[in-house]
Amino acid sequence: MSVPVPGQTGDPGTEVPVCPRHPDRVSYVRCQRCGRPTCPECQRVAAVGVQCVDCVAEAARAVPAQRSVLGGRVRAGAPVVTLTLIGTCVAVFLLSRVFPGVTSALIFAPVIGEREPYRFLTTAFLHANFLHIAVNMYALWIVGPYLERMLGRARYLALYLLSALGGSVAVLLLAQPDTQAWFTPVVGASGAVFGAFAAILVVLRRTGRDATQILVLIVINLVLGFVVAGISWQAHLGGLLAGLVLGTVYAYAPKASRTLWSVVGTGVVTAALVLAAMVKYGA
Repeated sequence: MSVPVPGQTGDPGTEVPVCPRHPDRVSYVRCQRCGRPTCPECQRVAAVGVQCVDCVAEAARAVPAQRSVLGGRVRAGAPVVTLTLIGTCVAVFLLSRVFPGVTSALIFAPVIGEREPYRFLTTAFLHANFLHIAVNMYALWIVGPYLERMLGRARYLALYLLSALGGSVAVLLLAQPDTQAWFTPVVGASGAVFGAFAAILVVLRRTGRDATQILVLIVINLVLGFVVAGISWQAHLGGLLAGLVLGTVYAYAPKASRTLWSVVGTGVVTAALVLAAMVKYGA
């Protein structure tokens, strides 16, 4: 792009090259790809010469996205979904310390789930105390980034949320209206974390890696749920099963139809969990 700037080079009307992005800046350096003038702010050093930011961006879009062996898009930088989940849990925990009403508004118990079904999921972002949230978030930080990288952001988030839902549904299914369990609230991301444990077990086996350590971790934590008071083994079991099913679908889906399998598998698990809850309440 050039504009006439009278008197700049000695001849009236001489065109002076200016940067298309910053028309107020004169630039005699041109992009090696498109030939347009580019100011210092818009210049990017290339293998040969200088390119403008528009050409660099266009070239980047033309490069096929790198994929993991399970189809997850390989991205540079931090694990965004994992950090967002951890940040949300921490934010809700701090809010609940300041405003106790947050807990009562989001917590799940079988007795209230039918009237306010959103609690099936929101309770997974609540935690009873600092130790509770610290253990769950540490576990999520250990396994989350690997799953996010292998499965991709969308499938990883779906697995996390449906594992959380599976934990709450299991609590509902294993409680009876005439028992205390029907009125006992449960909180925590443990169901979702157990779903991540199960998925990473499947992913490690699918990729030919040793899964002994994660298997031992799952067994130990399941046993603790039965022997330590105040731990909802039902939520752990439900999250584990949901994560196992989804992890298997995601990891073993045929490459040629991976997206279709993932969408259908996610939909089937979601429908199964919702239907199970509806049948329980309707019984």
